[in-house]
Amino acid sequence: MKQPIVICLLLALLAITGYAADAPKKGVCPVCKVHEGEADPEPVKATSVYKGQTYGFCSEKCKQTFDEYPEAYIPPVLPRPVPAFTVKTLEGKEVSFESFASGKPVLVDFWATWCAPCVQAMPELQRLHQRHAAKGFSVVGISIDEEQDKARQFTEKKKLGYPVYLDATETPAWSTFHVRSIPAVFLVDSQGRIVQQWLGKVDMKEVEQAVAKLVG
Repeated sequence: MKQPIVICLLLALLAITGYAADAPKKGVCPVCKVHEGEADPEPVKATSVYKGQTYGFCSEKCKQTFDEYPEAYIPPVLPRPVPAFTVKTLEGKEVSFESFASGKPVLVDFWATWCAPCVQAMPELQRLHQRHAAKGFSVVGISIDEEQDKARQFTEKKKLGYPVYLDATETPAWSTFHVRSIPAVFLVDSQGRIVQQWLGKVDMKEVEQAVAKLVG
């Protein structure tokens, strides 16, 4: 009778530590993939089950991060409606997404002045905006900087040709989009649906191809 008791104790211990008995020994940590662009398999040290699917993590910390908001790290449902949100213009006026992007394809880019990859991508976003503007397409930048004056000055200095807004309302847009790391880019079609997204690590060639395919 001792053997079944030992097995039960082991299973209980695995449940407490967050490790599934049937979990693979190695895998790509979904949290690291989003935050660091990590693509190499790592030893699985903790797991979580969400909607019947087991996810493996490289550390207990990553598991806890995942458990706080799983939707930010699982494969996205596409297409899906753009969540309702509002932002502020550089002049401080509050506007809704529908008021400036309804009925046309847009590329929503969440960025910050302290995010080097975000700043490096701006010239390419500028070219992308100009290349397809005649077809009604627009890049829309949304700064998540807490220092709004800094973001405003940075934008004016860059002289970007596409509209830039400040994520400075009571319910921030990055929260409604479930953004957990930047760069974060969302391609929205003319029907107001998110049809593609890139989180944490953005391949601008892939973005360009997706935009070209969408706008024809």
